[in-house]
Amino acid sequence: MSSVKKFQVTFDCAEPERLARFWCEVLGYVVPPPPEVFGTWDDFRRSQPPEQRDSWFACVDPSGVGPRLYFQRVPEGKAAKNRVHLDVRVGTGLVGEERLAALQAECDRLVALGAVHVQTLLADGINESTIPMRDIEGNEFCID
Repeated sequence: MSSVKKFQVTFDCAEPERLARFWCEVLGYVVPPPPEVFGTWDDFRRSQPPEQRDSWFACVDPSGVGPRLYFQRVPEGKAAKNRVHLDVRVGTGLVGEERLAALQAECDRLVALGAVHVQTLLADGINESTIPMRDIEGNEFCID
């Protein structure tokens, strides 16, 4: 039996630092320190050739439990629905109106950060309520 592997989730995007900072706010993640030889991220950025500056950014779970999120600049824009998306789990253990209130409060918080509320899917007896959304670059995710 193989052991569980560490992994990161990679986002193709237009503005890596902007999108990374959005997801830091969504998830409570933090920007890791710059590479050891640099005092600040600005020092690191200035050391890069112009064509590589701002080409990537990352954020991490401060507890070390969740995966690292990596954001890389790509030339093409988003063209289709994500094949993989994140579910932001804020309603775990809640049901009915209590769950819906928690989801709506998180939706309101994320809309204030620039996310887009797509719709609210109400519980149908099999599935619990969920709120599909889009981040600041149009990537789909759900509040669950």
